[in-house]
Amino acid sequence: MTGLPLIDPNAATEPAAGLLAAVRKSLGVTPNMTKAMANSPALLKGYLELSGALGTGVLPVATRERIALAGAQGNSCGYCLSAHSYLAEHVGGLGAAEIASARKSDSNDPKTTALLTFATAVNDNRGEVSEADLEAVRSAGATYEEIAETIGHVALNVLTNYFNKAADVDIDFPVVEV
Repeated sequence: MTGLPLIDPNAATEPAAGLLAAVRKSLGVTPNMTKAMANSPALLKGYLELSGALGTGVLPVATRERIALAGAQGNSCGYCLSAHSYLAEHVGGLGAAEIASARKSDSNDPKTTALLTFATAVNDNRGEVSEADLEAVRSAGATYEEIAETIGHVALNVLTNYFNKAADVDIDFPVVEV
């Protein structure tokens, strides 16, 4: 049961119709999350624009998906954990062991582990990170651009985690238990 109605892309009016059409064109499908977000075209547009902008950044897709997995695990968001497990495998090229590690903020690459640890600190502490948190990620070789984008990805994922939980969006990906 969905807490917010899902907007049918075929029955949607503008501007929601155009936004949902763009989602379908980009992904080949229209996920339930975006159908629920379409109740507020402003929200859907903002989500799509931030997601699109961060997608052009310096962090590789596999790292972005790992950050999303760590955040979904930390925020107990079944929808996002399911969606990003699927995306991590099919878009990010991650195997099952790497996906499981990302859920624990871990990776076989020290720099990626440092970015995930930092992302988890940002998420868990609602942005209140210490100088030690910053020094640890910098010492692992992360640039200021990568650190800033990591914070942006945490914020994007907090939005989707909270939205999917509050709106009780039905999971339309292979379900992964939190």
